[in-house]
Amino acid sequence: MTVAENIHPHRGDTSGCVPIAEHGLIGDLRTAALVDTGGTIDWYCPARFDAPSVFASILDTDRGGAFRLTPEVPARTKQFYFPDTNILITRFFADDGVAEVQDFMPIVDDSREADRHRLIRRVLCVRGSLPFTARVAPRFDYARQSHTVRIAEGLTVFASPELSLALTSSVTTEIDGPDAVSSFKLVEGEAAVFALDRIGGAVQPRSCPLAEAEQLFDATVRYWRRWLSQSRYRGRWREMVHRSALTLKLLTYAPTGAIVAAPTTSLPEQIGGERNWDYRYVWIRDAAFCIYALLRLGFTQEAEAFVRFLSEDICLKSGPGGPLQIMYGIDGRSDIPEEILSHLRGHLGSSPVRVGNAAVDQLQLDIYGALVDSLYLYDKWGRPLASDHWDTVCELVGWVCDNWDRPDMSVWETRAGPGRFLYSRLMCWVAIERAMRIARHRGLPADMPRWSRARDDIYRRIMRSGWSPRRRAFVQREGEEVLDASVLMMPLAKFISPTDPKWLSTLDALGEELVSDSLVYRYDPTVSPDGLRGEEGTFSICSFWYVEALSRAGRVDEARLAFEKMLTYANHVGLYAEEIGRTGEQIGNFPQAFTHLSLISAAFNLDRALG
Repeated sequence: MTVAENIHPHRGDTSGCVPIAEHGLIGDLRTAALVDTGGTIDWYCPARFDAPSVFASILDTDRGGAFRLTPEVPARTKQFYFPDTNILITRFFADDGVAEVQDFMPIVDDSREADRHRLIRRVLCVRGSLPFTARVAPRFDYARQSHTVRIAEGLTVFASPELSLALTSSVTTEIDGPDAVSSFKLVEGEAAVFALDRIGGAVQPRSCPLAEAEQLFDATVRYWRRWLSQSRYRGRWREMVHRSALTLKLLTYAPTGAIVAAPTTSLPEQIGGERNWDYRYVWIRDAAFCIYALLRLGFTQEAEAFVRFLSEDICLKSGPGGPLQIMYGIDGRSDIPEEILSHLRGHLGSSPVRVGNAAVDQLQLDIYGALVDSLYLYDKWGRPLASDHWDTVCELVGWVCDNWDRPDMSVWETRAGPGRFLYSRLMCWVAIERAMRIARHRGLPADMPRWSRARDDIYRRIMRSGWSPRRRAFVQREGEEVLDASVLMMPLAKFISPTDPKWLSTLDALGEELVSDSLVYRYDPTVSPDGLRGEEGTFSICSFWYVEALSRAGRVDEARLAFEKMLTYANHVGLYAEEIGRTGEQIGNFPQAFTHLSLISAAFNLDRALG
């Protein structure tokens, strides 16, 4: 079992910003919250991932709002997940006692309670005695709306113009300005409970006594263990693979089946830099890759739910940008305007803080390959595609046949203008090739001559224009000689043999230029400007792609060492952000679906290669 150990003195409201990696994640398949190793919830958006935050001190310690629950005396802390669940335990070790906080969001099957969105914090003293202090300091609408606070009938109600929260606790709570505070002491065997509910409409305030909290804890344990028991994975690194699967499940929005890229916004890719983006949306690419990873482990219901999301919640367009957008809201909405929150300082001063994402209107041709590949795997490992779904596939593939040669922004969605990226061509090839496989396997109607011509044209184009004789490598864009880690997908997507001499030469070139002690950079922005200032860290999905490419090329010992090194960069509870900085710190939005799905794929393939 992995734990973190930290020294946390008594922390007041002027406490500093906690690093990204010093957090665990809890959630209820509708939203999520970050809990730091000192017992503070410093990111939480009630009800849904993309709702305005009420706790956002990870983005601004003074203005963002937080729910602090810590001992009043200096204490060491360790944090871990209750085994095989997404319930987070933070333990405090002080001179006079040991206590723990159990943080979780109940997952309620009863439809009458599905909108409650309850966040529960149980404090238990397990040895000696410890004094605790709690401060609940919501700051509504990303700290843009004021609120009132009142205590009535044992409830503390925080009310803003658009949202109300009710706090119930088993210990006395008082009002302190816009906040609620509580000081209490527990001796061995005693417990206290805090429950925060979103209220309104049919959801009325309700207390949460100790007995009910314990029942909800047990029910939540059963839910997560029942879900995880569906996994068919029995290979090496099982604990890390299952933690990644549990994390991907936490990023699922149950009402629609959507899967968000990350539950956070604006966590910087460079501390102090401007590469800060909102990832609380459904990237077609990221979600499709998630489906691949979960199907690999035996989870088919998530794939079914995502296919239903695609067919019921997304409207295909007809226009120059193509039938698909690169991303959608968790309810399928297509409008995701980007806004800068200038009143928030950003994580460790990294501004701007953004909500929404202007990249929504970019043309990224690779998404068609990612999507059709996931549908191919769903048809193979899940359920046969319905006739309506096949009609949609044919429409998408027909569009790809006509448009694969257009300049686009490609997978890294840079803001430096379109280009002819190899990765985009590769994934257009995947879209057509996988559709042809489905048609042949199922005997479905398809314009095979047209599809076959386009597939072969893309193949020849990549082999002719994507190869640099001077670099002896496949390159980022046609007519240039810049390397890009996205070409690691070439053998993974079965475009080229993993032992083809051209590919082995490319793998060597990438290793020399973009790999640093197993960590892989996406590209070098100094030779391939991306329209943004500053640098970024190594991109963790690329690092796991590199592991997989090595193992498929037969370099299994190198692959295993690179994989084991990557595992050392996980945080104390097995979570990864998007990138890793120069000194091994986690940077970028956290946790990141991209990283966890690629860990699963790399582990699966490496374990098979090791035999």
